[in-house]
Amino acid sequence: MRILSLDMATKTGWACNDPEVSGVENFAVRRGESPGMRFVRFRAWLQEIIGHLKPDVVVYEKAHHRGGAATEVAVGLSTHMQGVLAEKGIEYFGCHTASLKLHATGKGNSKKPVMMEAYRKKWGCDPQDDNECDARWLLDWAKLQIGVN
Repeated sequence: MRILSLDMATKTGWACNDPEVSGVENFAVRRGESPGMRFVRFRAWLQEIIGHLKPDVVVYEKAHHRGGAATEVAVGLSTHMQGVLAEKGIEYFGCHTASLKLHATGKGNSKKPVMMEAYRKKWGCDPQDDNECDARWLLDWAKLQIGVN
């Protein structure tokens, strides 16, 4: 089973188990752009990566509702993701941040440096940034949930 994981934010981390690849895409609003352009670019990128990787299922980190711009972006990206996946007939499910942190470090309230150190210990290398780190941990968590090696 091919799984695509997404840690959606302005800098979106992503990972796939088959082929084993991961990375980060930046959806920051460029000078002179409407804020909605980030969603247009995200949707186009997601359709492209789905066309290339052909995932059977997508797992994503659920957005926190803390308010402000970060929440607006996370909820918007999540909404667009759900629309694209519905159009493609691809199932998806979310993971709460505390569940992800518990899986990665044994503590549900671990900070980013602890998550990064756990990544280094498990995979023996540095992630590009905390977004790729979270996406790889999401993929690892999803594989356990689904029962994929």
